[in-house]
Amino acid sequence: MAEDRGEPMLTERHFQATTPTQERRVWLVVATACVGAFMGQMDASVTQLILPVLEHDYRASVDQVSWVSVIYLLIAAVLLPVFGRLSDIYGRKMFYLCGFAVFVLGSALSGLAPNLGLLICARALQGIGSAILGANSVAIIVSVAGERLRGRALGIQAAVQAVGLCTGPAVGGIIVSELNWRWVFWINVPIGIAGALAAALVIPQSGGNASGERFDRWGAVLLTPALGAFVFAVNQVGAWGLASPAVLMAAVLAGVLLAVFAWWEAGNPSPLISLALFRNASFALGNIVGMMANAVLFGVFFLIPFTLERAFRDTPLSAGFRLTLVPLMLAVVGPVSGTLADQLGAHILCSAGMLTAAGGLGLLYIALDPSSPSLEMLTVALGIFGVGLGIFLAPNNSAIMGSAPPSEVGEAGSVMNVVRALGMSIGIAFTSTILASQIAGGAAGVQTIGLAPREMSEAARVVVAVFCGLSLLASGVSVLRSNR
Repeated sequence: MAEDRGEPMLTERHFQATTPTQERRVWLVVATACVGAFMGQMDASVTQLILPVLEHDYRASVDQVSWVSVIYLLIAAVLLPVFGRLSDIYGRKMFYLCGFAVFVLGSALSGLAPNLGLLICARALQGIGSAILGANSVAIIVSVAGERLRGRALGIQAAVQAVGLCTGPAVGGIIVSELNWRWVFWINVPIGIAGALAAALVIPQSGGNASGERFDRWGAVLLTPALGAFVFAVNQVGAWGLASPAVLMAAVLAGVLLAVFAWWEAGNPSPLISLALFRNASFALGNIVGMMANAVLFGVFFLIPFTLERAFRDTPLSAGFRLTLVPLMLAVVGPVSGTLADQLGAHILCSAGMLTAAGGLGLLYIALDPSSPSLEMLTVALGIFGVGLGIFLAPNNSAIMGSAPPSEVGEAGSVMNVVRALGMSIGIAFTSTILASQIAGGAAGVQTIGLAPREMSEAARVVVAVFCGLSLLASGVSVLRSNR
């Protein structure tokens, strides 16, 4: 053993002191843990830019290529609480390293995929890796930072995630224009290997759960297919129709499994997800509007590359830089709105943020007028939309966490992350459904390739109008939440 050689293994206990040397170790661990967070966020946004290219290369329909994004976000959403609980029980470092290995393998296979089906399978593997990394990065940071450095450390992690989200569209545009869409995935391989090596050297060991707490395997077995069936039904209803037997069966299966899951969790002493948190109205409403906001955000992320490249004949490079405006505004405005929330109240800022986002979407609707489309107005609209989401997200997250009892903050964070990722996948699935229903009368196998600019603009306007209404609804619901 290492201790016999006079080199004691570093554990999380070694990082609780406040000496300069140990503080430097803390920031080294934080930086290493942020690598996984950066990769997950960048991959979530960069993929949106290559979807029109995949539609062309694989001669696939809109609903088919949407699964390249949906499966990644859905798997990450479903498995976040699973790997979070497993890591608490068996130790975080081992799972964090496994997360890098799975993510890198999924990235390499995604780049090598000879057909769309195998690409979607490889993206599912990437989603598993992202879930493992996401479930552990925050926990590792919180465990080593201690109370004195925790706020600053989490702020750094949030900033790194924002940078990952910002760089994704631009990086995707550059890669598609200069190289090949496969490099969007291959670029993760050296980053992931470097992150894994750093984690092996820097991340401390955690002892796991010594109390013998059991993993809720039946909760995982019920939740995974329930959410999968639900998103499948939402994603395919536009292409197959509401009366499709497969869509109806998926919807019924999702409802039954979710009901059984709720019953099981209610009587479980160690639940996968603590549903008791939702008895708090502020917590429940915060997660509802958070899901709406993330659905709108990633729905727009999915829509805009198709709209710019098909309706405006924009290049992938130019489309990537225009789309970068949204996460850039999120990163700039988010810290300011988080500070203002303490003075003005989260519910006021959340309502104002979604109202601003609705205003940006309203301007986007005007910019997509087929009779007088305006690329300049569209760019401004994306900036306003990003400002609105930036005003909303930080105060809403703070209000959700603040409404949870101190003893359940970890559970609250896990639930919030699951709801956020689920909202992202639903937003993309919902956008795909509306586009498929508007193009060619919702016929199966709908493509945007060769679509007239007017037709693409008209279909996109329907999506934007729906999301504008959803943003207004989220603004109204935010007002109902008590000021915490």
